[in-house]
Amino acid sequence: MIREPGARQSVVVHAHFYQPPREEPWLDLVEREASAAPAHDWNERIEQECYRAVVAARIPASDGRIARIANTLEQISFNVGPTLVEWLEREAPATWAAMLHADDKSRQRHGGHGNAMAMPYHHSILPLASRRDKETEVFWGIADFRRRFGREPEGMWLPETAVDDETLDVLAAQGIRFTVLAPHQVESPPPFGLPGKYTTRHGRSIALFLYDGDLSHGVAFGPLITDAVRWGNAMLARPTPAAGPSVVSIATDGETYGHHHRFGEMALAAVLNRLATERGVVIENYAAFLARHPAEHPVRLVENTSWSCSHGIERWRSDCGCRTKPHTDQAWRAPLRNGLNWLAGEIHRIFEAEATPLLSDPWRARDAYGTLGPPSHLPVRARELLEMERNALRMFTSCGWFFDDIGGLETIVCLRYAARAIELAGADGPRLAAGLRDFLAAARSNDPALGTGADVFDAALPRHPGPIRAAAGYAVVRDLAPDRGRSTVGAYLVGPANDDVITVRHRRTGAHTEIRTQVRRPARTRPEVDLQPLPAGDGRVLELGDLPEWEAEEARRAIRRELQALVLSDGDRERLAGGTADYRAILGEALLRHLPPDPALLNSADVERMVAALDLFELERFPMFFDAQTRYHALAVNGPPGVRRWLLPFAERFGFAASLAQEFGA
Repeated sequence: MIREPGARQSVVVHAHFYQPPREEPWLDLVEREASAAPAHDWNERIEQECYRAVVAARIPASDGRIARIANTLEQISFNVGPTLVEWLEREAPATWAAMLHADDKSRQRHGGHGNAMAMPYHHSILPLASRRDKETEVFWGIADFRRRFGREPEGMWLPETAVDDETLDVLAAQGIRFTVLAPHQVESPPPFGLPGKYTTRHGRSIALFLYDGDLSHGVAFGPLITDAVRWGNAMLARPTPAAGPSVVSIATDGETYGHHHRFGEMALAAVLNRLATERGVVIENYAAFLARHPAEHPVRLVENTSWSCSHGIERWRSDCGCRTKPHTDQAWRAPLRNGLNWLAGEIHRIFEAEATPLLSDPWRARDAYGTLGPPSHLPVRARELLEMERNALRMFTSCGWFFDDIGGLETIVCLRYAARAIELAGADGPRLAAGLRDFLAAARSNDPALGTGADVFDAALPRHPGPIRAAAGYAVVRDLAPDRGRSTVGAYLVGPANDDVITVRHRRTGAHTEIRTQVRRPARTRPEVDLQPLPAGDGRVLELGDLPEWEAEEARRAIRRELQALVLSDGDRERLAGGTADYRAILGEALLRHLPPDPALLNSADVERMVAALDLFELERFPMFFDAQTRYHALAVNGPPGVRRWLLPFAERFGFAASLAQEFGA
C-alpha cells in the first residue's frame, strides 16, 4: 500500500550497479584478472564485497551482535546494468534472485511501481552515439529488463547520466516515463526535488528527477557513508514546503556500498532503518512518487553533460583533465574515439550491404538480435553480421575512456571487441585493422613500455583463433581426464567427429569447423596439442597455457593426481588431508626422500619419483624447497664425478644457474 496522504517528505536513494562486459569476445569467457586477486576477476570480487552484501546487509544490535539482516534493495531505487546481470545470473544466481525479489517486494508495497529501473544495454555515452545506435541500446535495455523483471520499465538510468535532447527523445519514444540527472544538467530546476517536465524538439515529454548533489557526493566520497547518523540527519534537514509534496533523493554508484567503502551497505541499512521510523517520512522510489505527482514544471536541458565529468562529456573523447591519477595525460582519448567512430561507420556500411540480401530489414533484425537471442534459422553469414554489429556496439563501453591510460584493462576489452568485429567483417578485415591502427598510432600510453594504442591493440589480439583453442582444450581434457570433458567451451559447442577429428560450432553464428587433433606429452607437466583445421588450414601447436582456463585447470588437476600418486606416501596424504602440514612442505620432504644425503646411497635412489617431485614443484609454481636445494648443491659440487654427472643436468630445475653444470661438471 502507498503511504499517502500525510507524508511530509519522500526519500529516494538510488544505486546504479554496473560492471562492463569482461568476456573476451573469441571464447566469450571472463579471463583471470590478476589485479582483482585473490578473486578470479573484478566481477567476482565486487560481487563478494558489494552485491551480495547489499541484499543481505547486517543491522547490529546494541551488544554488537546481529539484530537482523536486510535486503536494502527492497527499500531503495536501483538499476543493474544488463552486462552485469548476464554475469550475475550465471555466476551468482542467489544474489541475482535476491535483487529480483527486492523489486517484487517493492511493487507490492508501492502499488505496482517497482524499485528497479532499466538501463541501455551497453554502458555507452549516448550523446556520442548516432540516433540508430541510441535506439538499439535503449531497445535492447528495455527488452532485457522486460525479460528479467517480468514487467515494463517506467524509468531508465542513463550511463554516466550523459544526456542530450536526442537521447531523451529516444527514451520517450520507447515509452520511458522518467530518468534521473544531476542538478547541474537542467536550468532552473523545480523546488523541493520535484520532477521537471522536459519536452524534446520532436514534441515528446519525459520527467526528469534531479538528485541532491551535495548529499550524493557526501555518500559517494564521504563523510556521510562513514556516519549513518550524520547521513540521516542531513537528509532530514533538507527544506520542505509548508504544504504539498517534496522529495529528497541521492544517487550514487551501487558499488559505493561495500566495494568503494567497506561496510557501506551497513551504513545504508542503518539509514534506511532510521528513516523508516521518522514520522512524516516515506521511503519510496521515483516511479511511485511520479504516479502521485506528475511532472508539471517545464525545464530546459543543459545538453552534452554528465554526472562524472565537469567538462560535459569530454571525458569520453578528449584530454579534458578528468583523471583518477595525477601526472598522467589522456590525449589518447581523442584518437581512440575517432578510430572507433571510423570503424563503426565502416562496420555499419558492410552490415547494410551484406545483410540486405539476407535479412528483410537489417536494422530491425539488429534490434531483435539483442532481444530474441541468436536466430538459429538464419544462414551463418547473416548471423556473423549480426554478431559483428553486437561487437561494434560493445566496443563503445564508456569505461574504455574513463580511466587514465589506453593500456588499462577496460580499454583493452573495448579494443578486443573492435578486433572481433573486424574479424567478422570478412574480406574487409585487413583493411579495417590497418585503418584502426593508423588512428591508434597517435594514441600514446603514459607507460613508455606499452607504446601506442596500435601496440596495445596488437598485444590484445589472441595468439590463436577461438575454434582452435576450444578444440585444443577439449582434446586435452578428453585425453587426460575423460570423465571431466564438457561439450560447451565458452562460445563453442565441441564434440568428436571421429577418433582424432573434433567438430567446433560457434553458438551464436553457427560457424562450423572440423579440426584434427593429436595430444602429445614431451614433458609430463607440459601437454601439447597438434591441430590441423580441415580440409586445409594452417597447423598449430598449443601448449597448456594456450588452453581455455577451465580446460587448462582440469588438465593440471589430472597431471597433479598422476604425479602425487608417484610422489606422496600414505602418511603424506593423511597429513595433507588432516591439515597438519603445508602442501609445499610435504612436497619438499618427499623430494628430500628421493635425494639421499649420502652419495653412496644414490644408486638406490628412485629417479622417477625424484623427477616427479620436481614436476610437481613446476606444476604448482612453487619456489624450490630450501633444504632440497642445499642438499642438491652439496651432492652436485662435492660428490664424486659419477654423482655430479648424474645430478648436474637437474641444476636449473633445483633453481640453480646453468653455469653450475659448466663449473662443476666432470
